[in-house]
Amino acid sequence: MPVALGTALVLVTYVTPIATIPATAADLGAGPVARAWILSSMSVGLAGLLLASGVIGDALGRRRAYVVGLVGTAVGAVLCAVAAEPLLFVAGRIVQGGGGAAVLACGLAALAHRYPLGPERLRATSVWGASVGLGIAGGAVLAALLDFGSGWRPSYWVTAVAAILLVPVTRRWVAESAAAVKQRVDLPGLILLVAGMTLAVSALTQGRNGIDAPTVVLGVLAMLALAGFGIVERRVAAPLLDPALLAHPRFRAATAGSLVLGAGMIGMASFTPAMVQLGYGEGLWAASLPAVAWAGTGVVTSLLVRRIPHPLEGPRPVALFLLVVAAGQLLTWGLSADSSLWRLVLPFVVAGAGTGVLNALLGREAIASVPPDRAAMGSGANNTARYLGAACGITLFLTVATHAGDDLFAGWNVAALVTVALTLIGAAAIALTSRRTAVTPTGDSER
Repeated sequence: MPVALGTALVLVTYVTPIATIPATAADLGAGPVARAWILSSMSVGLAGLLLASGVIGDALGRRRAYVVGLVGTAVGAVLCAVAAEPLLFVAGRIVQGGGGAAVLACGLAALAHRYPLGPERLRATSVWGASVGLGIAGGAVLAALLDFGSGWRPSYWVTAVAAILLVPVTRRWVAESAAAVKQRVDLPGLILLVAGMTLAVSALTQGRNGIDAPTVVLGVLAMLALAGFGIVERRVAAPLLDPALLAHPRFRAATAGSLVLGAGMIGMASFTPAMVQLGYGEGLWAASLPAVAWAGTGVVTSLLVRRIPHPLEGPRPVALFLLVVAAGQLLTWGLSADSSLWRLVLPFVVAGAGTGVLNALLGREAIASVPPDRAAMGSGANNTARYLGAACGITLFLTVATHAGDDLFAGWNVAALVTVALTLIGAAAIALTSRRTAVTPTGDSER
């Protein structure tokens, strides 16, 4: 389906520089700070615009916003492909993130409009969850397949063409939908949210190589903008993110689960290609193997969710499958220069089993726990948490792995334990705050 293909394409664009960072940085003459921005710049666009894109889609039309997102993804890919220095490349990645935000937020909402609650939506969200894993695996394979010449530019041309080709397909097969009752877009909240999220991720990225004056300034401005957003949301009639939703156990669990998955597993997976290339001295194909194993297993388990007889609803299944992810992360501990590459691949299969279920479960919970008119907002909030978590996790894992221990393997082992601790703490918090809740089709909770 077009929505699944668009989602997979966004994930392809997200992981491409992760696999090709050595070649990309060398070709662009990128130093340590620029390398950090190359890896995180798409997260800036995603985190800044996901929730905003969802709200705009609810108000003005989800298919319309989705198509604009595809075009933005293509434009950003072209900017990356023609970049001769880091600044233009980073700008292109931010544009890609903004376009991808509309695709992710409004695509899931379009599925909620097309498929009613029940088995049909379960099947649709299972396919959507599988497309997340398919995109991650596809990005790693595409980067390896096109590893010729400069080693990274062809993949951006391919994704640009693919995004444009999806536009007529989307217009043909995806029905337009919007909120039944038109609400004014909360413009002050929108501006403060985009500014706050963009500044927060920018501060994390800038601070990877040490806390300096720009990092502090960005962090303070981010806190001010987000504090202002919180004040505005409590005062306007139609907030971007209704504060009352945070009291809803299913919405809270879906959002927290996405944040933890991004901070833990995506952070670890993002560093793995560099680990294989720099630690083991392997090429791009070998470096892509753990990500393909993780994502490929996730595709399978996402599709199998609909066959599980017990209904996976509420906070407890989220906590349970985060434990599966943590088990896979823990199995990566103990790496050394003498370890086989399979010593890293097999744990990623275990983590992928939990990640795949969570990809399907979190997406479904995000839209089931909000009123139908705010489906894109719910999807946007969920994905915002995931990619904000990813930005934090990538920064944390990279910093610990490269500064702890006597070599890269020792640093990896320390970072792996930190990641396991994050995932376990997140799972425990979600489980301990869970309460019995039934959700009506309007998203209201009944206790």
